[in-house]
Amino acid sequence: MAPVRNAKVLFNQPLAGLPEPGKTTIYDTSNIIDLDMVPLNGGVLVKVLSISVEPLTAGLMMGPNKPASIPFPSYQEGQPTFSFGVGKVLRSENEGFQKGDYVVSPVLEHAEYTIPTDLNFLQKIVPEPGLPPSVYIGAAGMPGQTAFYGWKEYSKAKKGETLFVSTAAGPVGSMVLQLAKREGMKVIASAGTDEKVKLAKSLGADVAFNYKTTSIEEVLQKEGPIDVYWDNVSGSTLDAALGNAALHARFIGCGFISQLVDRTGNGVNMKNLANIVMRGINVSGFLANDAFLLEHWEKEFNDTIPKLLAKGELKYIEDRTMGLEHVTVGLAEVMAGKSMGKKIVVVSEE
Repeated sequence: MAPVRNAKVLFNQPLAGLPEPGKTTIYDTSNIIDLDMVPLNGGVLVKVLSISVEPLTAGLMMGPNKPASIPFPSYQEGQPTFSFGVGKVLRSENEGFQKGDYVVSPVLEHAEYTIPTDLNFLQKIVPEPGLPPSVYIGAAGMPGQTAFYGWKEYSKAKKGETLFVSTAAGPVGSMVLQLAKREGMKVIASAGTDEKVKLAKSLGADVAFNYKTTSIEEVLQKEGPIDVYWDNVSGSTLDAALGNAALHARFIGCGFISQLVDRTGNGVNMKNLANIVMRGINVSGFLANDAFLLEHWEKEFNDTIPKLLAKGELKYIEDRTMGLEHVTVGLAEVMAGKSMGKKIVVVSEE
């Protein structure tokens, strides 16, 4: 077979505000690859199918200003960007992988083809019948695991209690919403557009509102107090939740998109921090790759969630964009709150 193009997205300069194609990143189409002859040196050749666009990517683009809370190295200028992705093995010189295997990795290059340098990050998957491989970087992958692990470990949910979940139309928030309803909880959900509010309601939210046009405090005062708060944003939304928390409420923090978009803290006056003490609020923050959480919940997740998704008992939403060249635009949409569900960039349909 003749050599073919191997386009890549290269990191160009540290992020300032929202990412811009041609400035923050460069879409490079100059590379070619011989799929039959390229040396693998004991590794595997992967055709990239879909890649995940997520807020964490923005943190990796900040260079020396990367928040210390992000435990991954920044992107390197002139090198390919990367994120969670799913692909298909075209060739293998490693006994752990065979041609035709589907694989996922948290550090899959934003490229059309790649030879992963560290196979420890590469995981083989067998998609549940009826589930496209892309779901394994969404509801059946890291976002779903984030929701499931955090919920199981920290929510201590009880039937009849009240949950408030922010970014309820996102990949994590939408799963949390559904898990809470399966526990028999009342769910208050916030989202950034009327369309996303409709989505939250369709997933079972008892109360759903647009936080850009409706007062968070007024909704929580009316519909609370909150027994569990799932925080994807931090900032003023977190403060409003603290102000309307029940005694011994559980707050679960897994995201802080408001700080990635505006790291100055301007306009955020945290008035209710004392309630953590005064109301005995239990605050837990986590990452889905925590070894403790993996040990306790990974098997149950893998045994149950993909099957529930395939049966339609849990719903997933993919915001699919076609073409590797749109990765940076996709990230800007996520950061600006314009995506719906899990943002996926489809590199190849197989």
